[in-house]
Amino acid sequence: MKLYSIENLNNVNYEVLGIVSGSTIQAKNVFSDIGQSLKGVVGGELKAYTRMMEKARENATQRMIDQATDMGGNAIIGVRYTTSAIMAQAAEVLVYGTAIKISE
Repeated sequence: MKLYSIENLNNVNYEVLGIVSGSTIQAKNVFSDIGQSLKGVVGGELKAYTRMMEKARENATQRMIDQATDMGGNAIIGVRYTTSAIMAQAAEVLVYGTAIKISE
């Protein structure tokens, strides 16, 4: 599965299949939160949260790709990510785009 920018599809035949999305909600454990809270006081990157969000983006993206594949797609265009806080220790990552089938 490929993720495309619409600009990369000049002179390519493709069929639009529809909107696809994937999401996940991730939370850190309480012990990690304590360490990250202390880091927030002194400044610097919150590496545990960075890793958590990277994993969340990977999971959400794979779910979107799976949905596009199930529709018969072989590419996705117009991919966008959004995040939102669900509660103090949890965040949702949502990714969406348009599944297409590129003619070979």
